[in-house]
Amino acid sequence: MAATVSYDDVEVGTALPEQTFTVQRSDLVRYAGASGDFNVIHWNERVAKEVGLPDVIAHGMFTMAEAARVITDWVNDPGAVLEYGVRFTRPVPVPDDGAGATLVVSGTVTEKLDERRVKVELKATSGDQKVLGMARALVRLA
Repeated sequence: MAATVSYDDVEVGTALPEQTFTVQRSDLVRYAGASGDFNVIHWNERVAKEVGLPDVIAHGMFTMAEAARVITDWVNDPGAVLEYGVRFTRPVPVPDDGAGATLVVSGTVTEKLDERRVKVELKATSGDQKVLGMARALVRLA
């Protein structure tokens, strides 16, 4: 188990460890089953392309959750995330090519507050395109 991040050891500008996530079509199937979101654009390539998408796309909430793992892995406590929000700026196309899509997420502490809380801003890209905007969290540290 990773060490707990201490409020006293964190400064504005502290970088969270960058993580790279591979997204496969099978991940989308599992997420659809867990979430109940069976929208065809997440599993049917023909329909996705007919509506103007480049390919099947990852669920926005799946992408948001993967990005949040950078924070929860950093603090080693999912319950430490007090608030979290994003704007979906671009979809994450997931080709059926065995490689899937790559989601790269990094984070930075942008503010230290009272009560051992910090604000964190995330950067999430796929294929060198920004896929989440205004990805921000309020986190309570040990």
